[in-house]
Amino acid sequence: MVRGRPTRAYLAVPAHRSRLVEKAAVSMADAVFMDLEDAVPPSEKLAALEEAVRSLSTLDWGTKIVAVRLNAIDSPFIDREIRALAPLARLDAVIVPKAERASDIAAIADRLLAAGPDRPAPVALELLIETALGLVNVDALAASHDSVSALHLGVGDFAASIGARCSDIGISPEGYRQTETAQSGYASAPLDLFAYPMMRVLVAARAFGLRAVDGPCGAFRDARLTESTAQKAAAMGFDGKQVIHPDQIEPTLRAFIPSGDELAQARRILEAMEQAEAQGQGAVTLDGKMIDYANVRMARRIIELGS
Repeated sequence: MVRGRPTRAYLAVPAHRSRLVEKAAVSMADAVFMDLEDAVPPSEKLAALEEAVRSLSTLDWGTKIVAVRLNAIDSPFIDREIRALAPLARLDAVIVPKAERASDIAAIADRLLAAGPDRPAPVALELLIETALGLVNVDALAASHDSVSALHLGVGDFAASIGARCSDIGISPEGYRQTETAQSGYASAPLDLFAYPMMRVLVAARAFGLRAVDGPCGAFRDARLTESTAQKAAAMGFDGKQVIHPDQIEPTLRAFIPSGDELAQARRILEAMEQAEAQGQGAVTLDGKMIDYANVRMARRIIELGS
């Protein structure tokens, strides 16, 4: 399992909005990324980069992971961004949007190393999987360079990439959520547009020892929807979720922290297995269910998340 600083609530903030960046630095978010890409109009790209450099050089970010989302790999801005950002010691990672080809990621990693040779540690790469091609190539992307540390799912651009008929970020379109119960006569759960790409990104991340971060819920004023989408990501096994507004931080953090009941049950499983081992057994019945060492590993993960 991936260890290190948590990224349960990963706050996105436009880099050129200095007041919002300053608020992000003192927020309760575990991680922050200053955006140079989609949240910044072309006329503000240079100002956004200058503000990101200033913020990394002067603000107190505490123990947060601090990242910057670069512009597209083929944009005219990325070379300047790499040269300006790579030497800054407080920069933990850059987020590469629309990651699609392993060769591009390896090239960016090499350019970052060349531009920041005196850094105490290399800049980590966090890859945004937000196109159909990126998802098809996600395993190769995850293994593309030693400095890759996380995979993010870019839900908005991914929906556009596959032609989904929706305009809300991170929410399945209404028609897709309909069930077939009336027609089939079988009970069914609502379908989820993002279930497959989420699991695909998660499996690739785990296979290569990376963190997995879900994309944001665009309905930032809806605390209930924000928390429910975060609960889905947490239940699947994601390490965190992007948030696009400070109001989303608290419900997202809450979703990724195990409840008291979950922790108590996890401890009961460990205690039951300890007793079974003392009796020379590798499995035991608890609450009418058979548990073995797979349950122990799952229970330890829950306790780890709650610590």
